[in-house]
Amino acid sequence: MPMPWAYRHATKDWVAFLADAKEGMELVSDNSTYTAVEGVLLAFRRRLAPREVMAFAALLPAVLRALFVQGWDPEAPVLPWPDRDALEAEARALRPHHNLTPDHPIEPVARALRRAVNQPDLDRLLARLGPGAEAFWRVEATPRDLERRIV
Repeated sequence: MPMPWAYRHATKDWVAFLADAKEGMELVSDNSTYTAVEGVLLAFRRRLAPREVMAFAALLPAVLRALFVQGWDPEAPVLPWPDRDALEAEARALRPHHNLTPDHPIEPVARALRRAVNQPDLDRLLARLGPGAEAFWRVEATPRDLERRIV
């Protein structure tokens, strides 16, 4: 059996995702982009039950999947969905002394994530997870804007 695409091209997928997120947030370094992405992923993950975390992780490219589950405590309480401003503030709160995350990081990360995954699969999962999850990853864009960078 050949090595799965997700592992053979993990670095390409990650670099493409990071470039999309960096461009969308108008950041200049991979390090600041990494922190912003991690903050967004953590804000989302905190609202999911363990089965939901694993279902979402299964849709992600390998490196993004690893980042999403890194340090996860499956026994942590599931938090309720606050309003968008609170989610944005939570994403920005990660490593506050080394954080250059813009005021509104969720939409650019969502756009980059949508370019990195199978969007119909993502949309089906988000529908099962509920309106909070759907709203979190919703972006206003044309299908062309969301085409995968790596094919």
